[in-house]
Amino acid sequence: MDSFPWLTVLVALPALGALILALWRPAGPTARTFALSAAALELILAVVAAVSFDFAHAGVVQLTETAAWIPQIGVSWALGVNGLGLVMILLALALVPLVILAFKPAVDDGESRGSETGYYALVLALASFMVAIFAARDVFLFYVVFEAMLIPVYFLVGRYGGPKRRAAAIKFLLYSLAGGLIMLVGVVALYLQGPRGPEGFLIDSLVGTELAAGTELAIFISFFIAFAIKAPMVPVHTWLPDTAEQAPAGTSVLLVGVLDKVGTFGMIALCLPLFPNASASAGPVIVILAVISIIWGGLLAVNERDLLRLVSYTSVSHFGFIVMGIFIGSQIAMTGSMVYMVAHGITTAGMFFIVDFLARRGGTVQIPDYRGMQRTTPVLAGLFLFTGLASIALPGLSGFVPEYLVLMGTFGANVWAGSFAVAGVIIAALYVLLPYQRVFTGPRREEGLRTTADLGAVEKIVMAPLVAAMVLFGVLPSLIIDAVEPVAEDTTISTDATLTDSAAEARALGVESPAVFTLPLERSAK
Repeated sequence: MDSFPWLTVLVALPALGALILALWRPAGPTARTFALSAAALELILAVVAAVSFDFAHAGVVQLTETAAWIPQIGVSWALGVNGLGLVMILLALALVPLVILAFKPAVDDGESRGSETGYYALVLALASFMVAIFAARDVFLFYVVFEAMLIPVYFLVGRYGGPKRRAAAIKFLLYSLAGGLIMLVGVVALYLQGPRGPEGFLIDSLVGTELAAGTELAIFISFFIAFAIKAPMVPVHTWLPDTAEQAPAGTSVLLVGVLDKVGTFGMIALCLPLFPNASASAGPVIVILAVISIIWGGLLAVNERDLLRLVSYTSVSHFGFIVMGIFIGSQIAMTGSMVYMVAHGITTAGMFFIVDFLARRGGTVQIPDYRGMQRTTPVLAGLFLFTGLASIALPGLSGFVPEYLVLMGTFGANVWAGSFAVAGVIIAALYVLLPYQRVFTGPRREEGLRTTADLGAVEKIVMAPLVAAMVLFGVLPSLIIDAVEPVAEDTTISTDATLTDSAAEARALGVESPAVFTLPLERSAK
């Protein structure tokens, strides 16, 4: 089984399922059953593949596959995962069946929409791309998948979203394509500066490539801009609330819960190992941008009256914590950021599902249109509060340990950054508790509601595994930490490593200078 191409199979299976649905075009219920079966089989195979993974050496890339793809320019079909890549694939594939199960065709608004079968086909195609992006070990392959993912998301938003879905889909596409084109310039420049050959785009071949300082920084910036848009970070975040407001709930779950993590995953998997000096130089500036994202995203969420946009702005704030942990220069914070990626994926999925369930009853996502919903939908109200508390790091739930690790590591490396980031924690309590108070407490208001029924069986089934995961990873965070900590050891920017020449010179002259960001020279074999 060690030589079995697990990752290729995991890429191919949902793609095949999507193709079958596109050609077969069965009725909606049949298509849903087929897609759900394919997604369940995909998840089972991923779990079996995880059993073959050696978690004792989670920092080493495993389940590797390499085959020549375009040898003339050094492009390979190279797949492999370390602990972080594996847990991200498991997160993505665990959410796909829930997205399929929770989908409800939109009410006919007189405009042409895609078929229910087409929705399931696009979700399966997206599942294929999600596996490929987290397993890609060739920079060019990573870039191709990075851009190809835009196609199913564009159609999922543009054909199945709300009244302004086309404008939102176009805005999403323009932002993403702009970042991708900038990244393409960096990919080409990296290849030209690297070890050209039949495997010239392999990440392992490019690690350690000596680049001129200006060249390395320029290529790093091209990659980072693309990842910052995807993440999303202030000021290139404005596409997210518009897209999430119009997208179907399931699309938002995969977009914000998983696909946006490609940005932070790329920072860890590509930026840090390929551009160590540039990452060190840009680290302080990126940390400032991350802190701004934490506070700005939180303040926007507090003042938002649209629940879908509110959840989007909270994600901007959460991504600020993740990016800060990546670049602050602490292994503890880096580990926290990786765990945060998983925890946020779970809680944000829960929030988007819950808002969708609420909208099915009230016909709107505007906070002022609701009042006293806990009297008629107590389960829905309880899940909103529970998931919101998990997202703002209530001790004992999934969000607490990663946020604590990020803050603890940040304070150890930079007290000022940690102090400002704590303000985001305070703001988070407001953007969860105030909407809960306005929507679910107070006198009952039933006028305008489509139904006052509480959650049905299918909706409870969708939420049950998410609630279980919030509790499980809150009580046993080591399930994730053990998988990602070795990766953090290999990639963390260290503030206590050897000083650069300029810092050493400053110390010799008796000038106090802040800690200089450098990378450890020793890395485990990959």
